[in-house]
Amino acid sequence: MLRSAIKYMLISTFAFAFLNAIVKYLSDFNVSQIIYFRALGSFGFCMIYLKRNKISVLGNNKKLLLLRALMGLIAMTLFFLSLKYLSMGSATSIRYISPIFAALFAVLLLKEKIWPTQWLFFAMAFLGVLLLKGFDAQMNTIGLLAALFSAIFTGLVFVILRKIGKRDHPVVVVNYFMGVSAFVSMFFMLFHWKQPTYIEWLLFLSLGVFGYYGQLYMTKAFQAVETNKIAPVKYVEVVFTLIIGVFWFGEVYTLLSVFAIVLILLGLILNVFYKQNIKNTK
Repeated sequence: MLRSAIKYMLISTFAFAFLNAIVKYLSDFNVSQIIYFRALGSFGFCMIYLKRNKISVLGNNKKLLLLRALMGLIAMTLFFLSLKYLSMGSATSIRYISPIFAALFAVLLLKEKIWPTQWLFFAMAFLGVLLLKGFDAQMNTIGLLAALFSAIFTGLVFVILRKIGKRDHPVVVVNYFMGVSAFVSMFFMLFHWKQPTYIEWLLFLSLGVFGYYGQLYMTKAFQAVETNKIAPVKYVEVVFTLIIGVFWFGEVYTLLSVFAIVLILLGLILNVFYKQNIKNTK
């Protein structure tokens, strides 16, 4: 089971890394146009899945599903915006500090506890962000803020998902997210439409494919084994993204900026293992 879960997660991270690269390539287009095609394609796949498996598209927790969709739309918009200004590796690494904000929101909204050692790991990840700001020559303040706020809203999404729990099918949750994103972005896109070339049309259409399969295989991975065993593999997306950024976009990373990215990921991965250790000792 673990081997299958790792395979699923690697496929997912590969798909999301390519999705990030395509968004970066299409950065001359307005974010709303990118989001529309990203969401519309995945929405179509989700609807086919739900109809084929006779699952209600409306779900059970409609208010929470809509709230999750809106928070997810804001987070996605900010992350895609950050890719316009930052290198792919930096933007993706900063977005991945979202579990820190999720933990903070869980304390405030769900009355959960953060252990003192976790603060050390969180501080390590934040230190990595600060070092990245200082050492990455491609760092931009607008991009940095967009990536940080994307992480904050993604943290809210995690808390809302925790509230939803298993009362709604994962594809129903994604379907709401993609449906709302397509509907909202469509109105903004009409004011910022830019005609794509034939190649750009293909890239726009591929956004939904990579997004859907990234989400599908990530869900399969988490369903196959316990979260702590597979969650660290998710951070391989940063490695894939760095490699694509270097070879596709000619991005340059200094040793210090790579060290900063490693520091961010190390803090987050150690937090995953520590939380599971606490859980096992209770």
